[in-house]
Amino acid sequence: MAEGAQFTPAEADASYEVFHTDCLARDVVDHVTSRWGVWVLIALRNGDLRFFELRRSIRGVSEKMLAQTLRALVHDGLLWRKVEPTTPPQVTYGLTEFGREIGEPLTELFDRITRRLSPSGTQ
Repeated sequence: MAEGAQFTPAEADASYEVFHTDCLARDVVDHVTSRWGVWVLIALRNGDLRFFELRRSIRGVSEKMLAQTLRALVHDGLLWRKVEPTTPPQVTYGLTEFGREIGEPLTELFDRITRRLSPSGTQ
């Protein structure tokens, strides 16, 4: 769990060049705002979930895309991953402190959007 962007030491006056393709911050933003990254962070806002619980809650995501998204978010330090040595292995995911911090405004955005929509799906 000591890998990822949140654990990368930064100089106090260092700034990120987010418009450069090799910027670490840009990579994290790309993963968070990917098609499935936002939904993973929102799905985990109320607690930890196992892989198939996440897949069931995020309709439309394939196992492959969910696995890739989870791998990227774990690498970025937004999620933690726990594997229980059972047969088959039980894999649980949850938000790190960094993930909760990033997920808050996404959840707020989602909540604002859903409050504005009428039940029929129009404004």
